This record gives sequence, C-alpha cells and structure tokens, in this order.
Amino acid sequence: MKPETRKRKQQRADQPAPSGSVPIRRARIPKSNTDSLPVFETFGDIRQPRAKKTRRKMREDVPAIQQKQMTFGDQDGGISWRVFRIMSEFVDGFEFLSKLERTVTFFGSARLPEDNAYYQKARDLAYRLAQEGFTIVTGGGPGIMEAGNRGASEANGKSVGLNIELPLEQEFNPYVKQGIGFHYFMSRKFMLDYSALAYVFFPGGFGTLDELFTISTLIQTGKADRDVPIVLIGREFWTPLLEWVKHALVGEWQTVSARDTEIWHVTDDLEHAAQLICEKC
Repeated sequence: MKPETRKRKQQRADQPAPSGSVPIRRARIPKSNTDSLPVFETFGDIRQPRAKKTRRKMREDVPAIQQKQMTFGDQDGGISWRVFRIMSEFVDGFEFLSKLERTVTFFGSARLPEDNAYYQKARDLAYRLAQEGFTIVTGGGPGIMEAGNRGASEANGKSVGLNIELPLEQEFNPYVKQGIGFHYFMSRKFMLDYSALAYVFFPGGFGTLDELFTISTLIQTGKADRDVPIVLIGREFWTPLLEWVKHALVGEWQTVSARDTEIWHVTDDLEHAAQLICEKC
C-alpha cells in the first residue's frame, strides 16, 4: 500500500463519528490454520496425490469436433490426420483379410488364464477347426484369444491376430502367425466382424458382449447373412443372458422378436460346435 493512501485512511479513522450514527465494524476474516490439514504418506511406489487437472478449455474459433480427442493418442493430431489414419487402417485391414480363407473368429475374455476350463475348450475347438482347414482369427491378445491362436498353431493351421494399441501395451500372443495392429478400436472391431464365416463366443466381458450384439444386429437387420453361425460355448455363462433376452426383450417389452433369438447356438459340446460350423461353412 502506498504511504499517501495509508495516511488518508488514518485521517478518516481519526475523525469523530457524526452524532447519532452507528460505528461501522468491518468483518475480520480469520487466517486458515494449515496445521489441521491431513498429512499424506506414501508407501512403496504410491505417488503423492496430485491436484485435479482442470478441464481443457474449448476454443471458440475451432469447431468442437476438431477439438475432440478420439483416442488416448490423438491429442497432437488434427482432424484431417485422424481421418486419413482411419482410412489407412480400413484399407490395410481389407487388404490383409482379403488374403485369408475360411475364417472363423473367436471372441472371449483376455483375463482367463491357461488353467481355466474355457481356455482349454477354446484351444481344443481351434485345433479341430484348423484341422478342417479353417483359419482361426482372434484379437491377438491373451486369454481366450491366445487359446484360439494356440490351438490353430498346434494343428499347423493358420493362426491370425488383429491386435489393438493400448496405453498399457498389448502385444501379440506368441501363437499368432499372421497379424496386423490397429490404433482405433472401431477399425479393429469392424475387421473382426467382417472377417468370418462363423463366430464363436466364449465367456467374456464388455468387449465380448459388444461384439455379440453387434453381429446379432447385423444379422437381425439383414446386413449379414442369417446362415452365418453364432456359436456360444458355455451354457452356465450364456443361459442367464439369453433367458433375460427372451423374458424381458421378447416377452415383456417386445423389443425383439422371438425369431431373432434363433440365430444363437448355445452348447458345451465342442464336437457339435465343430460339426455345425463345418456343415454351414
């Protein structure tokens, strides 16, 4: 504060208050006591808590879609670069798939270990189908994907992986003989859906269910051949979901017709699954 300003304030304070007036009292704001704040401790490799990042401010002179971050790796790219990269992934994907014959795509959880029963079933079914001359296509990662590629490789068949770049890098499993990587999930998802004469689903999470309902929708709407078999391995896993579809979507809400549920073939019998695929493909 300047000296002259401080002097004028002191002069006003020394002047007597007018008769009958009420003296003005200014509120006093107490200083915060930082001693009462909790102390953060670190154990092992746990980092100190960081301040929450403020949301990136949108620029008014740039269209919103151009500022949208489509994936974790797109912060530094313009929208034109993204479009060309998506186009290139589709071109590369189609060229890659055009060289494959009699493809069967396996879907399932990446989290199921080698000693899981469904890992062994996926490995066994892939082995049988590879012996019949089918090309086994998976997402190229661990779990059920690895089991499918492993079975095909052990049968000296064609073992293909369509992998995805992730922040925590997902590498091709060691049983992939031919593979291609994708930056965008949508490109990889389209190629997995496009690539097959038959689809085999093992127990899985959101990704597996996403693929199941996408392919089912394509068949339901006539965008894909209705004769393409969708085989669900594991009655204990799939039955509750299918019962919900029949009771809720078909029965109560009538948002799905009963005929649409006939495209799924649920079984625990690998011999039956292999026979079904061989007959229809």
